[in-house]
Amino acid sequence: IQVVPHVTDEIKQWIQSVSSVPVDGQTRPADVCVIELGGTVGDIESMPFIEALRQLSFSLGKDNFCLIHVSLVPVLGVVGEQKTKPTQHSVRELRALGLTPDLLACRSAQPLIGSAKEKLSQFCHVPVENILNIHDVPNIWHVPLILRNQKAHEAIIKQLNLSRSAGPPELRDWTLMAESYDNLSTSVKIALVGKYTNLSDSYLSVVKALLHASVACSQKPSIQWVSASDLEDATAASAPDAHTKAWETLKGSSCILIPGGFGDRGISGMILAAKYARENKVPYLGICLGMQISVIEMSRHVLGLGNADSEEFNTDTPDCVVMYMPEVSKTHLGNTMRLGCRRTFFRKPDCLTSKLYGNPPHVDERHRHRYEVNPSFVPMLENAGLQFVGCDESGNRMEIVELQDHPFYIGVQFHPEFKSRPRKPSPPFTGLILAATERMRTLTNVSNGDAGASE
Repeated sequence: IQVVPHVTDEIKQWIQSVSSVPVDGQTRPADVCVIELGGTVGDIESMPFIEALRQLSFSLGKDNFCLIHVSLVPVLGVVGEQKTKPTQHSVRELRALGLTPDLLACRSAQPLIGSAKEKLSQFCHVPVENILNIHDVPNIWHVPLILRNQKAHEAIIKQLNLSRSAGPPELRDWTLMAESYDNLSTSVKIALVGKYTNLSDSYLSVVKALLHASVACSQKPSIQWVSASDLEDATAASAPDAHTKAWETLKGSSCILIPGGFGDRGISGMILAAKYARENKVPYLGICLGMQISVIEMSRHVLGLGNADSEEFNTDTPDCVVMYMPEVSKTHLGNTMRLGCRRTFFRKPDCLTSKLYGNPPHVDERHRHRYEVNPSFVPMLENAGLQFVGCDESGNRMEIVELQDHPFYIGVQFHPEFKSRPRKPSPPFTGLILAATERMRTLTNVSNGDAGASE
């Protein structure tokens, strides 16, 4: 197998096959397929992809291919001059590889000055009107608006010869959303208890879903990162300051979210966080691993099964409340996960999760797991108050749990964050933020009442 033509042909074939798939409920392919090639021009990892795009642009023709090159225009030192050399060099490198950009998208802290645009146009062979500037904005939702103001859509439409079929951009609702976020004055504290909190991008989809839901509830999200390991008793001895800070952060938040993850690091801390949320009526959302954590916690502290655990963390536990899915291999990790969009049926139509989704008989959400709740423990857990309100088509694989007599305690086996959108937030996330907002309001009223009584 050779990089050229075998690997590059596969890349081209994949792009062309994806571009022919109908989207948005239509029966015909989309007019435009957007391809993002990440990395830096010249990196060895991206070379086969650049070569594939070069070949693709040649075979499709100029009217069917538009290349937008994203580059940084920095300001160095105290001089304050916008430097165009990095962009000039990256464009020269790109042209040497056979690709010439039709548009430049220049990132900068401040709007590009006219002389900088003229210099880029002269040395990069790109018309001035095709040099777009994406400068820093109050929130990311302003980016489409500044691109529209620079008539980026007109440049792309012209390049792709779509003038006859394209209309003006409909951004009225988007504009209202971007401006409303700027005017939000209250925030909600969300404790995100995870394993990879040192790199927030590890939970980027969760963060974006929280943003979508918070804005829909007229709140600004204030994510409080809590390393699950710092909540554990062992950390109290080895790093008492980190342990104290972690618990103060958790207790000072209006809700708790435990996202997905793999491996046994930090599991004890997650169980403690779920226990705190259950006992103190703090709104809780567990996603994938977070749902399994709630099952382990209930089994240990309510059912009295002190050894209750997941087969992922302890293969010898006598109380395996979370187990390998029967159909997957226990020895091979490759291609053994339950992936993609799957249907979840509501076992109890009057449950809170069903109401959040609008009372449908089922929901379709994306999955990414190889462990599931052991169905033999389900009756015991339900008798203890942990209700399994959603399952798969077989009725044996549990998908959604809710805790009785709790304002909001939900765990889902799927990943609702993957289908969250700015103007269509994920229902479980919206429910979490609504419950957190209500908790904030209740605590504020109690605090004001206590202040009035003391006076």
